[in-house]
Amino acid sequence: MSTLALTTTVVGSYPQPDWLVDRDLLSSGHVPRVRMPQVWRVDPAFLEQAQDDATLLAIRDMERAGVDTITDGEMRRESYSNRFATALEGVDAEHPAEIVNRAGRRTLVPRIVGRVRRVAPVEVRDLEFLRANTQRRVKITLPGPFTMAQQAADEAYGDLDELVMDLAAAVNAEAHDLQAAGADVIQLDEPWLRNDPEAARRIAVPAIDRALEGLAVETAVHLCFGYAAIVPGAKPAGYAFLPELADCAADQISIEAAQPRLDLGILRELAGKTVVLGVLDLADPEVETPEAVAERIRAALQWVPAERLVVAPDCGMKYLPRPTAFAKLRAMCDGAALVRAQL
Repeated sequence: MSTLALTTTVVGSYPQPDWLVDRDLLSSGHVPRVRMPQVWRVDPAFLEQAQDDATLLAIRDMERAGVDTITDGEMRRESYSNRFATALEGVDAEHPAEIVNRAGRRTLVPRIVGRVRRVAPVEVRDLEFLRANTQRRVKITLPGPFTMAQQAADEAYGDLDELVMDLAAAVNAEAHDLQAAGADVIQLDEPWLRNDPEAARRIAVPAIDRALEGLAVETAVHLCFGYAAIVPGAKPAGYAFLPELADCAADQISIEAAQPRLDLGILRELAGKTVVLGVLDLADPEVETPEAVAERIRAALQWVPAERLVVAPDCGMKYLPRPTAFAKLRAMCDGAALVRAQL
Protein backbone atom coordinates (compact mmCIF):
# COMPACT_ATOMS: atom_id res chain seq x y z
CA MET A 1 0.00 0.00 0.00
CA SER A 2 1.27 3.47 -0.89
CA THR A 3 2.16 5.68 2.09
CA LEU A 4 2.13 8.96 0.11
CA ALA A 5 -0.80 11.20 1.09
CA LEU A 6 -3.26 12.33 -1.57
CA THR A 7 -2.21 9.93 -4.28
CA THR A 8 -3.95 10.15 -7.63
CA THR A 9 -5.70 7.54 -9.74
CA VAL A 10 -8.28 7.14 -12.49
CA VAL A 11 -11.64 5.42 -12.20
CA GLY A 12 -11.04 3.10 -15.14
CA SER A 13 -11.64 4.16 -18.72
CA TYR A 14 -9.75 6.67 -20.88
CA PRO A 15 -10.78 7.91 -24.35
CA GLN A 16 -10.25 5.33 -27.08
CA PRO A 17 -8.63 6.71 -30.26
CA ASP A 18 -10.85 7.52 -33.22
CA TRP A 19 -8.88 5.05 -35.35
CA LEU A 20 -9.83 2.26 -32.93
CA VAL A 21 -13.54 2.89 -32.31
CA ASP A 22 -16.41 4.70 -34.00
CA ARG A 23 -16.94 7.28 -31.26
CA ASP A 24 -20.22 8.51 -32.73
CA LEU A 25 -21.61 4.99 -32.56
CA LEU A 26 -20.15 4.47 -29.10
CA SER A 27 -21.86 7.64 -27.87
CA SER A 28 -25.24 6.82 -29.43
CA GLY A 29 -27.19 7.24 -26.21
CA HIS A 30 -26.70 4.07 -24.19
CA VAL A 31 -23.91 2.03 -22.65
CA PRO A 32 -23.80 -1.36 -24.41
CA ARG A 33 -24.74 -4.35 -22.26
CA VAL A 34 -24.34 -6.98 -25.00
CA ARG A 35 -21.35 -7.11 -27.33
CA MET A 36 -21.09 -4.34 -29.94
CA PRO A 37 -18.55 -5.52 -32.53
CA GLN A 38 -19.60 -2.84 -35.01
CA VAL A 39 -17.99 -0.18 -32.82
CA TRP A 40 -14.46 -1.36 -33.73
CA ARG A 41 -12.89 0.25 -36.82
CA VAL A 42 -10.09 -2.34 -37.08
CA ASP A 43 -10.29 -5.67 -38.91
CA PRO A 44 -10.73 -8.51 -36.39
CA ALA A 45 -7.44 -10.04 -37.52
CA PHE A 46 -5.57 -6.96 -36.28
CA LEU A 47 -7.86 -5.86 -33.45
CA GLU A 48 -5.83 -7.19 -30.53
CA GLN A 49 -2.67 -5.55 -31.89
CA ALA A 50 -4.54 -2.27 -32.32
CA GLN A 51 -5.93 -2.50 -28.78
CA ASP A 52 -2.41 -3.12 -27.47
CA ASP A 53 -1.19 0.03 -29.23
CA ALA A 54 -4.10 2.06 -27.88
CA THR A 55 -3.38 0.74 -24.38
CA LEU A 56 0.21 1.97 -24.64
CA LEU A 57 -1.09 5.44 -25.56
CA ALA A 58 -3.38 5.44 -22.53
CA ILE A 59 -0.58 4.28 -20.22
CA ARG A 60 1.80 6.96 -21.45
CA ASP A 61 -0.84 9.71 -21.17
CA MET A 62 -1.55 8.77 -17.56
CA GLU A 63 2.14 8.61 -16.77
CA ARG A 64 2.81 12.01 -18.41
CA ALA A 65 -0.09 13.54 -16.52
CA GLY A 66 1.46 12.32 -13.27
CA VAL A 67 -1.18 9.78 -12.18
CA ASP A 68 0.15 7.53 -9.40
CA THR A 69 -2.09 4.47 -9.87
CA ILE A 70 -3.05 3.89 -13.50
CA THR A 71 -5.24 1.52 -15.49
CA ASP A 72 -5.10 0.20 -19.05
CA GLY A 73 -7.74 2.77 -19.98
CA GLU A 74 -10.14 -0.11 -20.75
CA MET A 75 -9.11 0.18 -24.40
CA ARG A 76 -10.35 -3.37 -25.13
CA ARG A 77 -13.86 -2.78 -23.82
CA GLU A 78 -17.03 -1.56 -25.47
CA SER A 79 -18.32 -0.74 -21.99
CA TYR A 80 -17.10 -1.11 -18.45
CA SER A 81 -19.23 -4.23 -17.91
CA ASN A 82 -20.20 -6.06 -21.07
CA ARG A 83 -16.87 -7.72 -21.86
CA PHE A 84 -16.74 -9.61 -18.58
CA ALA A 85 -20.47 -10.19 -18.12
CA THR A 86 -20.97 -11.74 -21.55
CA ALA A 87 -18.01 -14.10 -21.13
CA LEU A 88 -19.67 -16.07 -18.34
CA GLU A 89 -21.33 -19.45 -18.71
CA GLY A 90 -25.09 -19.23 -18.34
CA VAL A 91 -25.22 -15.82 -20.05
CA ASP A 92 -26.73 -15.60 -23.55
CA ALA A 93 -25.70 -12.37 -25.26
CA GLU A 94 -26.42 -13.64 -28.77
CA HIS A 95 -30.19 -13.58 -28.21
CA PRO A 96 -30.66 -10.50 -26.00
CA ALA A 97 -33.71 -9.29 -24.15
CA GLU A 98 -34.90 -5.70 -23.98
CA ILE A 99 -35.35 -3.72 -20.76
CA VAL A 100 -35.90 -0.08 -19.82
CA ASN A 101 -32.71 1.37 -18.37
CA ARG A 102 -32.25 3.98 -15.63
CA ALA A 103 -32.63 6.82 -18.13
CA GLY A 104 -35.95 5.43 -19.36
CA ARG A 105 -34.48 4.17 -22.62
CA ARG A 106 -35.01 0.71 -24.02
CA THR A 107 -31.74 -1.21 -24.18
CA LEU A 108 -30.63 -4.72 -25.11
CA VAL A 109 -29.28 -6.87 -22.28
CA PRO A 110 -27.96 -10.43 -22.02
CA ARG A 111 -30.31 -13.17 -20.88
CA ILE A 112 -29.48 -15.39 -17.92
CA VAL A 113 -30.35 -18.86 -19.20
CA GLY A 114 -28.50 -21.14 -16.73
CA ARG A 115 -26.25 -21.23 -13.69
CA VAL A 116 -23.68 -18.46 -13.99
CA ARG A 117 -20.01 -19.30 -13.60
CA ARG A 118 -16.65 -18.18 -14.90
CA VAL A 119 -15.06 -20.81 -17.13
CA ALA A 120 -11.88 -18.96 -18.21
CA PRO A 121 -9.95 -15.76 -17.48
CA VAL A 122 -11.35 -12.67 -19.18
CA GLU A 123 -9.16 -9.71 -18.20
CA VAL A 124 -5.92 -11.41 -17.15
CA ARG A 125 -4.08 -10.67 -20.41
CA ASP A 126 -5.21 -7.03 -20.10
CA LEU A 127 -3.58 -6.81 -16.68
CA GLU A 128 -0.44 -8.66 -17.77
CA PHE A 129 0.02 -6.22 -20.67
CA LEU A 130 -0.47 -3.24 -18.37
CA ARG A 131 1.90 -4.63 -15.73
CA ALA A 132 4.60 -5.28 -18.36
CA ASN A 133 4.46 -1.72 -19.71
CA THR A 134 4.63 0.52 -16.64
CA GLN A 135 6.49 0.88 -13.37
CA ARG A 136 3.52 2.67 -11.79
CA ARG A 137 1.02 1.06 -9.46
CA VAL A 138 -1.73 -0.52 -11.52
CA LYS A 139 -5.47 -0.91 -11.03
CA ILE A 140 -7.90 -3.06 -12.98
CA THR A 141 -11.67 -2.89 -12.83
CA LEU A 142 -14.40 -5.53 -12.85
CA PRO A 143 -18.16 -5.03 -13.07
CA GLY A 144 -19.74 -5.64 -9.70
CA PRO A 145 -22.12 -8.57 -9.20
CA PHE A 146 -25.12 -6.42 -8.22
CA THR A 147 -24.73 -4.19 -11.28
CA MET A 148 -24.36 -7.17 -13.64
CA ALA A 149 -27.55 -8.71 -12.28
CA GLN A 150 -29.40 -5.44 -12.81
CA GLN A 151 -28.13 -5.27 -16.39
CA ALA A 152 -29.47 -8.69 -17.41
CA ALA A 153 -32.80 -10.42 -17.93
CA ASP A 154 -33.08 -13.36 -15.53
CA GLU A 155 -34.75 -16.36 -17.15
CA ALA A 156 -33.13 -19.05 -14.99
CA TYR A 157 -32.95 -18.13 -11.30
CA GLY A 158 -36.14 -16.38 -10.32
CA ASP A 159 -34.24 -15.13 -7.28
CA LEU A 160 -32.17 -11.96 -7.61
CA ASP A 161 -30.07 -12.66 -4.52
CA GLU A 162 -29.05 -16.11 -5.73
CA LEU A 163 -28.06 -14.70 -9.13
CA VAL A 164 -26.07 -11.90 -7.52
CA MET A 165 -24.13 -14.32 -5.33
CA ASP A 166 -23.25 -16.58 -8.28
CA LEU A 167 -22.02 -13.51 -10.14
CA ALA A 168 -19.98 -12.58 -7.07
CA ALA A 169 -18.31 -16.01 -7.14
CA ALA A 170 -17.44 -15.50 -10.82
CA VAL A 171 -15.94 -12.08 -10.07
CA ASN A 172 -13.95 -13.54 -7.18
CA ALA A 173 -12.41 -16.22 -9.39
CA GLU A 174 -11.33 -13.56 -11.88
CA ALA A 175 -10.04 -11.27 -9.14
CA HIS A 176 -7.75 -13.96 -7.73
CA ASP A 177 -6.19 -14.48 -11.16
CA LEU A 178 -5.77 -10.71 -11.54
CA GLN A 179 -4.06 -10.55 -8.17
CA ALA A 180 -1.68 -13.31 -9.24
CA ALA A 181 -0.95 -11.43 -12.47
CA GLY A 182 0.28 -8.36 -10.56
CA ALA A 183 -2.65 -6.03 -9.85
CA ASP A 184 -2.00 -3.50 -7.07
CA VAL A 185 -5.67 -2.49 -6.84
CA ILE A 186 -8.80 -4.37 -7.95
CA GLN A 187 -11.93 -2.25 -8.29
CA LEU A 188 -15.56 -3.33 -8.55
CA ASP A 189 -17.79 -0.98 -10.52
CA GLU A 190 -21.21 -0.88 -8.84
CA PRO A 191 -23.08 2.18 -10.18
CA TRP A 192 -26.42 0.34 -10.06
CA LEU A 193 -26.42 0.12 -6.26
CA ARG A 194 -28.34 3.38 -6.29
CA ASN A 195 -30.82 2.09 -8.89
CA ASP A 196 -32.44 -0.33 -6.43
CA PRO A 197 -31.35 0.71 -2.93
CA GLU A 198 -33.81 -1.68 -1.25
CA ALA A 199 -32.28 -4.71 -2.95
CA ALA A 200 -28.82 -3.22 -2.44
CA ARG A 201 -29.38 -3.05 1.32
CA ARG A 202 -30.38 -6.70 1.30
CA ILE A 203 -27.64 -8.27 -0.82
CA ALA A 204 -25.00 -5.76 -2.01
CA VAL A 205 -22.60 -5.97 0.93
CA PRO A 206 -22.64 -9.81 1.12
CA ALA A 207 -22.06 -9.89 -2.64
CA ILE A 208 -19.18 -7.41 -2.51
CA ASP A 209 -17.62 -9.36 0.34
CA ARG A 210 -17.93 -12.61 -1.65
CA ALA A 211 -16.44 -10.99 -4.76
CA LEU A 212 -13.44 -9.75 -2.76
CA GLU A 213 -13.06 -12.81 -0.53
CA GLY A 214 -9.49 -13.93 0.09
CA LEU A 215 -7.77 -11.06 -1.75
CA ALA A 216 -4.62 -9.54 -0.27
CA VAL A 217 -4.23 -6.56 -2.63
CA GLU A 218 -6.03 -3.25 -2.18
CA THR A 219 -9.67 -3.36 -3.22
CA ALA A 220 -12.17 -0.67 -4.17
CA VAL A 221 -15.86 -0.22 -4.95
CA HIS A 222 -16.85 2.57 -7.35
CA LEU A 223 -20.27 4.25 -7.27
CA CYS A 224 -21.47 6.99 -9.59
CA PHE A 225 -24.58 8.53 -11.12
CA GLY A 226 -23.71 7.46 -14.67
CA TYR A 227 -21.46 8.82 -17.43
CA ALA A 228 -22.04 12.55 -17.91
CA ALA A 229 -22.25 12.03 -21.69
CA ILE A 230 -24.98 9.40 -21.32
CA VAL A 231 -26.87 10.78 -18.29
CA PRO A 232 -27.03 14.55 -18.92
CA GLY A 233 -28.48 17.15 -16.63
CA ALA A 234 -28.43 17.69 -12.90
CA LYS A 235 -27.38 14.81 -10.66
CA PRO A 236 -28.48 14.12 -7.08
CA ALA A 237 -26.50 15.78 -4.30
CA GLY A 238 -26.37 12.55 -2.32
CA TYR A 239 -26.30 8.77 -2.65
CA ALA A 240 -29.26 6.56 -1.75
CA PHE A 241 -26.78 3.80 -0.86
CA LEU A 242 -23.39 4.78 0.52
CA PRO A 243 -23.02 4.64 4.33
CA GLU A 244 -23.86 0.93 4.18
CA LEU A 245 -20.55 0.36 2.37
CA ALA A 246 -18.63 1.26 5.53
CA ASP A 247 -19.20 -2.37 6.55
CA CYS A 248 -18.08 -4.00 3.29
CA ALA A 249 -14.74 -5.72 2.70
CA ALA A 250 -13.39 -3.15 0.21
CA ASP A 251 -10.51 -0.96 1.36
CA GLN A 252 -11.58 1.99 -0.78
CA ILE A 253 -14.92 3.57 -1.72
CA SER A 254 -14.76 5.56 -4.96
CA ILE A 255 -17.43 8.22 -5.47
CA GLU A 256 -18.52 10.88 -7.95
CA ALA A 257 -18.47 14.23 -6.17
CA ALA A 258 -17.53 17.11 -8.51
CA GLN A 259 -20.41 17.25 -11.01
CA PRO A 260 -23.21 16.57 -8.49
CA ARG A 261 -21.60 18.97 -5.99
CA LEU A 262 -21.91 16.19 -3.46
CA ASP A 263 -22.50 17.13 0.17
CA LEU A 264 -19.15 15.89 1.45
CA GLY A 265 -20.46 15.59 4.99
CA ILE A 266 -21.58 12.11 3.99
CA LEU A 267 -17.92 11.06 3.99
CA ARG A 268 -17.97 10.92 7.76
CA GLU A 269 -20.17 7.84 7.36
CA LEU A 270 -17.25 6.02 5.72
CA ALA A 271 -14.94 6.06 8.72
CA GLY A 272 -12.21 3.48 8.32
CA LYS A 273 -12.36 3.44 4.52
CA THR A 274 -10.07 5.19 2.10
CA VAL A 275 -12.19 7.55 -0.02
CA VAL A 276 -11.40 7.87 -3.71
CA LEU A 277 -12.86 11.33 -4.35
CA GLY A 278 -14.05 12.51 -7.75
CA VAL A 279 -12.67 16.02 -8.25
CA LEU A 280 -13.06 16.36 -12.05
CA ASP A 281 -16.48 17.33 -13.46
CA LEU A 282 -16.67 15.28 -16.65
CA ALA A 283 -19.81 17.10 -17.84
CA ASP A 284 -17.87 20.37 -18.04
CA PRO A 285 -15.78 20.68 -21.23
CA GLU A 286 -13.67 23.33 -19.52
CA VAL A 287 -10.49 22.02 -17.94
CA GLU A 288 -10.29 22.64 -14.21
CA THR A 289 -7.40 24.71 -12.92
CA PRO A 290 -5.10 23.06 -10.39
CA GLU A 291 -6.37 25.61 -7.87
CA ALA A 292 -9.99 24.56 -8.42
CA VAL A 293 -9.02 20.92 -7.93
CA ALA A 294 -7.11 21.87 -4.78
CA GLU A 295 -10.21 23.57 -3.35
CA ARG A 296 -12.28 20.41 -3.91
CA ILE A 297 -9.63 18.36 -2.15
CA ARG A 298 -9.45 20.78 0.79
CA ALA A 299 -13.23 20.57 1.19
CA ALA A 300 -12.97 16.79 1.57
CA LEU A 301 -10.14 17.09 4.08
CA GLN A 302 -12.67 18.54 6.53
CA TRP A 303 -14.15 15.04 6.73
CA VAL A 304 -11.38 12.61 5.71
CA PRO A 305 -7.70 12.70 6.74
CA ALA A 306 -5.19 13.05 3.93
CA GLU A 307 -3.81 9.56 4.45
CA ARG A 308 -7.27 8.17 3.65
CA LEU A 309 -8.00 10.34 0.62
CA VAL A 310 -7.19 9.40 -3.00
CA VAL A 311 -7.86 11.89 -5.79
CA ALA A 312 -9.58 10.83 -9.04
CA PRO A 313 -11.94 11.92 -11.81
CA ASP A 314 -15.66 11.57 -11.07
CA CYS A 315 -16.06 8.58 -13.36
CA GLY A 316 -14.54 6.88 -16.38
CA MET A 317 -13.25 9.32 -19.01
CA LYS A 318 -14.23 7.19 -22.01
CA TYR A 319 -16.55 9.73 -23.65
CA LEU A 320 -14.30 12.80 -23.39
CA PRO A 321 -12.10 14.12 -26.20
CA ARG A 322 -8.64 12.78 -25.53
CA PRO A 323 -6.93 16.23 -25.27
CA THR A 324 -9.55 17.28 -22.71
CA ALA A 325 -9.11 14.08 -20.70
CA PHE A 326 -5.34 14.49 -20.61
CA ALA A 327 -5.53 18.15 -19.59
CA LYS A 328 -8.00 17.36 -16.81
CA LEU A 329 -5.76 14.58 -15.49
CA ARG A 330 -2.76 16.90 -15.46
CA ALA A 331 -4.74 19.57 -13.59
CA MET A 332 -5.90 16.92 -11.12
CA CYS A 333 -2.35 15.80 -10.40
CA ASP A 334 -1.08 19.38 -10.14
CA GLY A 335 -3.96 20.25 -7.79
CA ALA A 336 -3.19 17.29 -5.55
CA ALA A 337 0.46 18.35 -5.46
CA LEU A 338 -0.56 21.86 -4.34
CA VAL A 339 -2.46 20.49 -1.36
CA ARG A 340 0.14 17.86 -0.57
CA ALA A 341 2.82 20.57 -0.34
CA GLN A 342 0.77 22.32 2.37
CA LEU A 343 0.23 19.27 4.61
